[in-house]
Amino acid sequence: MDILISGASVAGPAVALWLNRYGHTTTVVERAPVLRDGGFGVDFRGEAHLTVLRRMGILDEVRERATHMGAQVVVDGTGREVARLPGEAFSGDVEIRRGDLARLMYERTRDRTDYVFGDTVTSLKETRTGVDVTFRNAAPRTFDLVIGADGLHSTIRRLAFGPEEQYLTYLDHHIAAFELVGNPFGLDRSGLIYTEPNRCVLVGPTSASFVFPAPVQLARDDARRVLADVFDGAGWEVPRLLELLERSDDLYFDSISRIDVGRWSSGRVVLLGDAAYGATVGGLGTGAAIVGAYVLAGELAAARDDHVTAFANYEHELRRYVEGGQKLARDAGRFLAPPTEARIRQRNRMYRVLNTRLLSGFFNRMTTKAANAVKLKDYARILAVQPGGGVR
Repeated sequence: MDILISGASVAGPAVALWLNRYGHTTTVVERAPVLRDGGFGVDFRGEAHLTVLRRMGILDEVRERATHMGAQVVVDGTGREVARLPGEAFSGDVEIRRGDLARLMYERTRDRTDYVFGDTVTSLKETRTGVDVTFRNAAPRTFDLVIGADGLHSTIRRLAFGPEEQYLTYLDHHIAAFELVGNPFGLDRSGLIYTEPNRCVLVGPTSASFVFPAPVQLARDDARRVLADVFDGAGWEVPRLLELLERSDDLYFDSISRIDVGRWSSGRVVLLGDAAYGATVGGLGTGAAIVGAYVLAGELAAARDDHVTAFANYEHELRRYVEGGQKLARDAGRFLAPPTEARIRQRNRMYRVLNTRLLSGFFNRMTTKAANAVKLKDYARILAVQPGGGVR
């Protein structure tokens, strides 16, 4: 089949890799003018995540590009350590920068996938035999299937399922992040966390993040002014971070939100990753996207390209799994940026307890259990035993 994928971050190239392997023709359209580099560190934890990476054939390369991040150190206004979390609590079994992961998969797929950067879908019209698609810049085309792997604010979801407001639940906080050039804080594979009531900054060797609450969702166009206002007068190294932000031309800014779509497919259009089940922070989102890509493509192959059966099976296999990840992310904003000094002290005491020998693995075991809460089918084996089966 000829399949259009919207989004070239993680889920899009991942599903393109599998669809190519099963013999389909794939096109990826991406709004950004080029493949995005840098970005957050994204972690994989548990055998389910690692099994999918291994079956993709990229686990060794992910490990080669791993950040090897160590402890996250909580500091007070003088820079004194008040608590710390072991590296595995944030970084799982292996952590890689999102841009490095996207590039790795792009390089594995670009010979067989047509990547169209600097463009976006403007309309979808399903017919009896396909989906007629128009683009902002490219000529109209018809595809057999369309996959929306274009994130929390998915264009495909809006066009095929309805306005974003029907599916997005704002979780009362925002997050912003930008690149740090030259490791200005001199960190050696470690991170720093500074918190005041309703304000949190996280600093690593190559990036810095801000977390704060807001009564309503805020526009990205006003992000720099918002950050300057919210963090005005903050202590520690926050003024320095705001100065570095002013010199940066790469700022990520978004609400911390959850996506709940009643059904992940509509006719020949299906959603994948954050577009279907996003949770912004702490919801195992990248791991869930990788697993989702594996299952979606595998079910399509197992159903002999019967998309109705495949889409239903894809959702059946994954819905409870991704909802478990979303529960982990429910209070992420409030946890990172507690509203009072008393709540901050309470959180820091919990950090210190989690760092003791007795409970050091508790947090990691909890998140790993959620990451492993899916039974992966071996689609290569399934296809091999079907009449005429086998992975092409």
